[in-house]
Amino acid sequence: MSTTQHDRPRLSTARAIARLYPYAKPAMPRIYLGMVAALLAGVVALAIPLVLQQLVDGPLSSGSSEAIVPAVVLVLVLGVLEAVMIALRRWFVLTPGTHIEARMRNGLYAKLQDLPVAFHDRWQSGQLLSRAVSDLNLIRRWISFGLVLLVVNVVTIVIGFGVLVYWNPWLGLLFLVCSAPLWIYGYVFEKKYSVISRRAQDQQGDLATAVEESVHGIRVLKAFGRGKHSLLKFADQAELLRSTEIEKARSVAGIYFWLIMIPDVAFALCLLGGVGLAAAGELSVGELLAFFATATVLRFPVESIGFLLAMTYDTRSATDRYFEVMDEVNAIVDPAHPATIGAPEGRLTFENVGFRYQDAPADRPGTLAGLDLTLEPGETMALVGITGSGKTTLTALATRLYDVTSGRVLLDGVDIRDLSREELRRHIAMAFEDATLFSASVRDNVLLGRPELEGDDPAVRAEADRVLAEALEIAQADFVHRLPDGVDTTVGEEGLSLSGGQRQRLALARAVAARPAVLVLDDPLSALDVDTEALVEAALRRVLATTTGLIVAHRPSTVQMADRVALLQEGRITDVGTHSELLRRNEHYRYVISSLEDEELAQTEREDRELKLAEEEGRRREAVDRESRVIERDGEVKR
Repeated sequence: MSTTQHDRPRLSTARAIARLYPYAKPAMPRIYLGMVAALLAGVVALAIPLVLQQLVDGPLSSGSSEAIVPAVVLVLVLGVLEAVMIALRRWFVLTPGTHIEARMRNGLYAKLQDLPVAFHDRWQSGQLLSRAVSDLNLIRRWISFGLVLLVVNVVTIVIGFGVLVYWNPWLGLLFLVCSAPLWIYGYVFEKKYSVISRRAQDQQGDLATAVEESVHGIRVLKAFGRGKHSLLKFADQAELLRSTEIEKARSVAGIYFWLIMIPDVAFALCLLGGVGLAAAGELSVGELLAFFATATVLRFPVESIGFLLAMTYDTRSATDRYFEVMDEVNAIVDPAHPATIGAPEGRLTFENVGFRYQDAPADRPGTLAGLDLTLEPGETMALVGITGSGKTTLTALATRLYDVTSGRVLLDGVDIRDLSREELRRHIAMAFEDATLFSASVRDNVLLGRPELEGDDPAVRAEADRVLAEALEIAQADFVHRLPDGVDTTVGEEGLSLSGGQRQRLALARAVAARPAVLVLDDPLSALDVDTEALVEAALRRVLATTTGLIVAHRPSTVQMADRVALLQEGRITDVGTHSELLRRNEHYRYVISSLEDEELAQTEREDRELKLAEEEGRRREAVDRESRVIERDGEVKR
């Protein structure tokens, strides 16, 4: 996580939570109605002691039974009315809270989609997930429940204290003085609990990250036998969170101790004083009963302040965490008045380009510096260099996944920063080495870059089928037709149900289906066997004949697809020419190509070994099957 709460000016709890108002504004009328209903329920509850006082000092003291029944009926009516008001309060506030949560979650998701890749490089996915789920759920419950009860209970306590003073100023003042320590402790509680609450929510995000990493990396953990190690690491994080939650519980228990003890002490003192006043004739029995009945009504509002304060401070931390993401400044934005390219030719130019990652040490040179390269329309350019020379970084700059820190990138003479991101990525498509698929059908994954082909219109559907078939053919991804539901098969989360080569072919098909003016391929064939790669390259040549292509090459066969080759060395393009020209004149290029050939040979040997192992396993299974059939046949003969 890049920014913690200590890096920001700390707002008061009220001002921090007030930032939720724009999201809550449409729902506030119903929230206010819920507060009114809850307040009426409290007022009705406080009215019951008035009836009891009249009942005790009137009919019961005089022995008149005629007025008892009306008083009892009135108490019953007040009780029913209180229940109705409580039901109305719930009805008013429940639905608006879900709408607020939905608006905030949609806003967070839109923000995450808009923020640049550099933001996601810094933030753990579990931290983002915990903000989108648990934090927003906590905010919804506080707005629907905590906020309403906190406001209403405070008002009820104020009104109740006024009623107590009305019955007897001295007893009311005594009760108020005894309750004063609660407000002092509440202030101390806020200072301590806010820190613990924030720490617990951050640890929940860390724990979510650990679970996500373990699930996504389950194959690696199993392959290296590190499942137990991962479990112990997770258990340590879970124990740390448990300790923090226990610390939270102790803080809440501390305030509950005072919330329960102080009112009981006040009750005892008031009872002692009230009995004395009643004995002296300064307070009637009915007034004494009404006083304690009112104090009893106030007991829940007073005791509830503890968990309502805890809930409020939890919500404050959740709000801070939510706005840490929403306040992130996106440096990669659309211009106020974007330029357009009506019919792109596909000339891609890197002009004196420099780039440095945000977390790069200040004393180290940038990844790219003073880089110049031009791809002519329809030209295929291979990009080669040793590992760490900046090849992947250069391809990411073409689609503004990152922005250059100096120089500029031009598409048909237009600075790509002058184009809207939507138009830029319509003209330039990219296939990554690490192929990522979504939990959707093959069709939806491949046609991701063609939103105009969505819908059930027959003509649109026919065009979508044609584009899909063509892209799958070029990527040699005909295996999809053997899946259970063909192209409508859901491939599962991140496509992990498919092999690495199958995922790469679908990712390549997705880039081809977008029909860009410039096709950027970041070594998209690395997981393919040599034979499949040759077929894909042959099909790609048809696409690249009419499209500008920039290909990061890790195999000599990929280099030979290109019209020209650019050699990237220490963040600069040091030579450009055909493959044969560079072999003849550039020693570093010969070294790079030699390294690629050694790597390709090693991969071929690995594939041969895997093929032999598969053949041996097949023969072994056939032998076992034959032996099983013989044993089964002999058993039948004996029977």
